[in-house]
Amino acid sequence: MPPFLRYVWDEPSPPDPPPRVWRDWVLVGVLVPVAVLEGLLRPDLPWRTVSVILTVGLVPTLLWRRTRPLPMVAITFATTSLAPLLTDGDSAETYTMTYLLILAYSLFRWGSGREVTLGSTIMLVAVSLSLVFGRITPGDVVGAFAVMFSAMALGGALRYRAGARTREFDQIKLLEREQLARDLHDTIAHHVSAMAIRAQAGLATSESRPNAATDALRVIEAEAARALDEMRAMVRILRRDQPADLAPGRRVTDLEQLASRDPSGPAVDVEISGDVDDLPPSVEAAIYRLAQESITNAQRHARHATRIEVHVAADDTSVRLRVSDDGDSGPIRPAAPPGYGLIGMIERADLLGGTCEAGPNPDRGWTVTAVLPRSGAAT
Repeated sequence: MPPFLRYVWDEPSPPDPPPRVWRDWVLVGVLVPVAVLEGLLRPDLPWRTVSVILTVGLVPTLLWRRTRPLPMVAITFATTSLAPLLTDGDSAETYTMTYLLILAYSLFRWGSGREVTLGSTIMLVAVSLSLVFGRITPGDVVGAFAVMFSAMALGGALRYRAGARTREFDQIKLLEREQLARDLHDTIAHHVSAMAIRAQAGLATSESRPNAATDALRVIEAEAARALDEMRAMVRILRRDQPADLAPGRRVTDLEQLASRDPSGPAVDVEISGDVDDLPPSVEAAIYRLAQESITNAQRHARHATRIEVHVAADDTSVRLRVSDDGDSGPIRPAAPPGYGLIGMIERADLLGGTCEAGPNPDRGWTVTAVLPRSGAAT
């Protein structure tokens, strides 16, 4: 089988076809009296009774046109092809039976590749038999195929459009999950680093301060509780079978919570300038996570650091973040390969159309600089 035909044959049905709704019942309720009126008022209708019964009898196939498109097409076209056996070879079709085009449309809109192929074959055979037995002329065949292909093309076009929208939504969801994964990494890394630092400080001062271990355990407990709360909120979103937590996300003003004067580690100073009240949530969350990750990296790797400065400045077009420390700029930090944290920071800024750079200062220390567009969208 050629690759294209195999691709068509293996095409699955669109997911979740709509069930019968009130519009379907209204359509059936309208077509039945219209068929009866045509039988009463049309003087040139041959085999009036048979034609009306055939038209009315096939109307209910519209109710299953989305969930069972191939059987409905097979029933209608097989019945119309065999009906001339009861009318001495005369056509028993009415104008009302143009609703069969809806079935052709539904076949291409909701059927699988196999159903589309088999249904098209059935319709082609039905029209060909009508031509062979003289029930339609060659000119009528051209018109019939033109109208039928138009209905099929419409169904295929809407199917492709719906598929493209679904793929677009899936891509958006994938990007959102990627950002949530970064948030999860940043959150866990920040809190675990804080717990490790407190544990090390408690061990180092346990001999001179007997209560240091108890104080460290309290801080570790609090950090662990916050980490678990944030992790549960993100996991609810990542799991499809759980509702998302609609609590507000991190804001730029939340950076003030990261400020600290912990004697066991470098002091963290936070300064925010400019108008940060109407920033998009994506920008605020990104600024917070970039600062959080930068502070975590400084606490981990900045040897002999006594101070970490976080400065956020917002203007009319952009938001700038600068996180610097005064630790040693030895060969360990510049030579170390970038981890998932730094890569995630760069990618996070790039998704919003911004930049993120990190490197050693000229004298000592390390600086992370990020610039994000205020609009929160890549240009």
